[in-house]
Amino acid sequence: MQDLELNANAYLPLRDVVFNTLREAILRGDLKPGERLMELQLAAKLGVSRTPIREAIRMLQQEGLAVTIPRRGAEVAGMTEKDMEDVLQIREALEILAVQLANEKMTDEQVEQLAEKVNAFEAALKTADLKLIAQADIEFHDFIYAAAENPKLLGMLNNLREQIYRYRVEYLKDEKNYPRLMEEHQQILDGLRRRDKEFVKKVTKEHVDNQANAVKNIIRMQE
Repeated sequence: MQDLELNANAYLPLRDVVFNTLREAILRGDLKPGERLMELQLAAKLGVSRTPIREAIRMLQQEGLAVTIPRRGAEVAGMTEKDMEDVLQIREALEILAVQLANEKMTDEQVEQLAEKVNAFEAALKTADLKLIAQADIEFHDFIYAAAENPKLLGMLNNLREQIYRYRVEYLKDEKNYPRLMEEHQQILDGLRRRDKEFVKKVTKEHVDNQANAVKNIIRMQE
């Protein structure tokens, strides 16, 4: 277990602060599948009592991020193919809708701003900083979501972001995926620049499908 730091928020109950801290650590991969969530150890690391830890673990279980194993206690839930497929199927449908709407509404200036996001992602890949790479990837997609100008769609995608994050990080851990990722981002940009609705739909679907297939293989190797 890596060092954890409580993400303090004066406006939230302590159990929610602990929950958000542990949740983010799991989604980032700092707390790994199968790693035990021991109340005393976590309480000491985060500087809180066992009560908010216990409540936070219960909340993690409700989200499917933690499970209780007989005679072992709570631990971080493993990734399953079914969970991954469910999440990425939803992402594919929403992302295709977002990119098609963005294709209709993006200004030339926004297209060039998206080109800057593509360049920033390529620059991040050279740093070997996984968190920085993941953030640059998120910013590329978030820009397209915002350009769709549909607040309800944006809200759904934002709610899905953290569930996707776990799989995004697993995908980005393998540097062999980087050339294809750069190419796919560039293809999406080129399609939006040409206002080619069918092309951006096609390459966006391929982009999500390629991630799903890669993560599926990772999950199978971990079983």
